[in-house]
Amino acid sequence: MPSLRPLRRALGKALLAAARYRLVATDVTEPRAIFIGAPHTAQLDFVLMLGIAWSRDLTPKVLMKKEYFDGVAGPFFRALGGIPVDRGNPEGLVADLVARSARGEAFHLVITPEGTRGRREHWKSGFYRIARAADLPVILGFLDSVTRTTGLGPRLRLTGDVRADMDVIRAFYADKVGVHPDLGTPPSLADEETATYATTAPSD
Repeated sequence: MPSLRPLRRALGKALLAAARYRLVATDVTEPRAIFIGAPHTAQLDFVLMLGIAWSRDLTPKVLMKKEYFDGVAGPFFRALGGIPVDRGNPEGLVADLVARSARGEAFHLVITPEGTRGRREHWKSGFYRIARAADLPVILGFLDSVTRTTGLGPRLRLTGDVRADMDVIRAFYADKVGVHPDLGTPPSLADEETATYATTAPSD
């Protein structure tokens, strides 16, 4: 069966061109990683994420509400890399991802810590908890509506010093502006001063 990579690569570039965004990215060599998607203020963000991933020959995984997979839409969302999430059992998701990492499975999980396209007081801490529990690097994905650029920024190994790690993340996103600037949530976690997240999975 012919490889779908050339087709997906071309489609990814076409999505970026149609959105009129320029790709700023380096090659991803990590077999497993968490991609942060921010700022997240519009449906366009998902299109750009697919454009970035497909144009770089990556197969992204995206956390989505399990209700999206009910009925005929399920296969479509799975084909786009969707992972159904039971919001009533977040521990089950973390355990599943830790197990995948321990088995050596390759995956690139896209998480939008803002959690919604509307403005919130804080980012959700799920990306941090998963990265620490599964010992995964975090790659800072971005879009900037001012410069019309999108892509992948620095790679981080979260240290467990939540405040210090978030300071690094804040510095990177400080000049990034979403499609709807008034809907953006500044990078901060509600429990930065008190939270502790341990690494439980073996390193690569």
